[in-house]
Amino acid sequence: MDWREFAREMASMARDLLAQDSVGTTLEHITGAATQHVTGCDAAGILLLHGKRVETLAPTHELVVESDRLQERLAEGPCFDAARTSTGERVFRISDFTTEQPRWPAYAARARDLGVGSMMGFLLYTDDEDLGALNLYSHRAGSFTDDSETAGWLLASHAAVAFSSARSHAQMEQAMATRHVIGEAMGILMGSHRLTEEQAFDVLRRYSQEKNIKLREVARRVCEEGRLT
Repeated sequence: MDWREFAREMASMARDLLAQDSVGTTLEHITGAATQHVTGCDAAGILLLHGKRVETLAPTHELVVESDRLQERLAEGPCFDAARTSTGERVFRISDFTTEQPRWPAYAARARDLGVGSMMGFLLYTDDEDLGALNLYSHRAGSFTDDSETAGWLLASHAAVAFSSARSHAQMEQAMATRHVIGEAMGILMGSHRLTEEQAFDVLRRYSQEKNIKLREVARRVCEEGRLT
């Protein structure tokens, strides 16, 4: 393992995280770095779970997509478990797909047919949220070493920061947009019904509660139609 080169790659990805619009590129750098610098890694990707639906991000090889689809279809596998674990386990590994795997029997048998020899899955997480899993694959059995696992951990930590940063940015943009549309709706009600700012907001709030409609949606309707309907 060339740790000096790996450190340079980590520094480059850390700089990418400063640009909010480059999260996708950063994830591609992460999975690409896995195949270049992690001992034994032939393919890598990031798996996200939406309920039981799988989303694959930044795959370096079609094998990653096929494996993720297989885990989604079977609802089992190391990466599938890594993304939804509540047991505190942060890394899952199958060292040799030629041997029996009692924990994931259906997945292991079919993944072997895809050409997977060994694999690792790392949970992507921050202090307050689990986000998905970074998956590393090898065509050969027993390819991953202790250095491989250490490098995988470092890459997973960068991917988690990228996700967290993107999510925070999106939430901030949504909050600003919501505040803007509510303010515009209040202005319409104030002008058409001669209400104070407080009264206009109270009209929106009561309508939202009575109709069980989100406040932002109520405000959007007022902005589009000029009134509450």
